[in-house]
Amino acid sequence: MDEQTSVRRFDALMSPHMHAAYNVARWLARNDQDAQDIVQEAYVRAFRFIDRFDGDDARAWLLSIVRNVFFTWYRQNRRRTAESLSLDDDGAVPELSDEGCLSPETLLMRAQDRRQVVKALESLSDEHREVVVLREIEGFSYKEIASIVGVPIGTVMSRLGRGRRQLAAILVNMGQEA
Repeated sequence: MDEQTSVRRFDALMSPHMHAAYNVARWLARNDQDAQDIVQEAYVRAFRFIDRFDGDDARAWLLSIVRNVFFTWYRQNRRRTAESLSLDDDGAVPELSDEGCLSPETLLMRAQDRRQVVKALESLSDEHREVVVLREIEGFSYKEIASIVGVPIGTVMSRLGRGRRQLAAILVNMGQEA
């Protein structure tokens, strides 16, 4: 495959999934700048190996690369990551949905709820947070998650069930403390 064909194929297959790649990297890295770096490296790797892509599921293939880049990055930056578990450099919460035209009170309550959910997600183990984010936020099927994470579907279902139960318990405790 010549370079121009590779560039066109890459653009057609990978560009639609940039937002999903960033979201997954953001939830894994817990930091906007690191997520951007991870996505950039993932796209470089995806481009380098686009000729090996079998054409089956571009989104799952790309997010598998994002996940692998994250784990490589994490091993290299473990101490720094443990020291900075903030939601973002400026304390902002990542967007989960478009709010539309809602009242200021509703927007404030949703922002507070969103912060609680983000804080609860941050407290899950990496393996549980990963599958919860992929399923509940990114909307992947169990089969797609299994492919991305590299585990059997039963393991995905088990981790997702445990992650959901832990998330619910954390949110209940947060509500009782408020």
